[in-house]
Amino acid sequence: MTGHEQAATAPVVLITGAGGYIGGQLGERLAAHCTVVGVDIRPQETAGFPVHVMDIRDPALAGLMREHGVTHVVHLAAVLGDSGDRARDYDIDVNGTRNVLDACCDAGVGHFTVTSSGAAYGYHADNPDWLSEEHPLRGNPEFAYSDHKRLVEELLADYRQRFPHLKQLVLRPGTVLGAATGNLITQLFQRPKILAIRGSDSPFVFIWDEDVIAIIEKGIRDSAEGIYNLAGDGALTVTDIARELGKPVQVLPATLLKVVLGVGKALGLTRYGPAQVNFLRYRPVLSNRKLKQDFGYTPAKSSLETFRFYIEHARARGEL
Repeated sequence: MTGHEQAATAPVVLITGAGGYIGGQLGERLAAHCTVVGVDIRPQETAGFPVHVMDIRDPALAGLMREHGVTHVVHLAAVLGDSGDRARDYDIDVNGTRNVLDACCDAGVGHFTVTSSGAAYGYHADNPDWLSEEHPLRGNPEFAYSDHKRLVEELLADYRQRFPHLKQLVLRPGTVLGAATGNLITQLFQRPKILAIRGSDSPFVFIWDEDVIAIIEKGIRDSAEGIYNLAGDGALTVTDIARELGKPVQVLPATLLKVVLGVGKALGLTRYGPAQVNFLRYRPVLSNRKLKQDFGYTPAKSSLETFRFYIEHARARGEL
């Protein structure tokens, strides 16, 4: 039976990055009603579904897909931070995605879901107040994560033209938060004072992790195609965030912050450097209109409700 024939019955889903924050939750959710197999570069001994130790750049990936009769692939594996090795990160993010796409085409997979990011739009002073899926992708070259997401989306567009039989669902999440989230952004919320840049509201849009999982699940169930921003309704400025956290705001001029971050990174005191100033200053604010109207999903939590949910659980863990 080919992958296309199996898609008419029950999906067989392969998840890359299956040991990650979203991958593990998604796999366990999907395993309740379809066959799921995962790949991750790290062993996953406690996963509720089989996870193979495999690099997404491994040419053997196509064979694994054929072996399991995979019909749908969810590509979550990516470098989330800056490892300090730009060539390595590029190889994983861009060449790794190319290998996953090639494996899908070789194995006859019919549907490909990928988590891109709102960062693909870039962090620019002239970003519109609300970014829609039709706005250009201008991921910042100085910011590896943003740049690589843009390059990955260019790769995806090329494959849509050359391999139209592989349906693509491209998701661009804002900041994902849930009960157990811990990442570079949540570290900003854990500071005694919330950092703000003079003259910038730095608004955030948040999406509940359970909403992300439900959207991916719906996309697999419907074999949906298209490109969609993922964000709860509304946005929170830095002042809003500080008020919700009950913390003061520390306002710094952009020029001073660049100097401080440059010195701090050189001394190993922070993972952020001067390039991250625009990341804090010109955040892309995502419209979810197309997600609601065209994809047919309304997030269960708004940006504010998502942030309050995160705060409640982070405080219970003693992190805030």
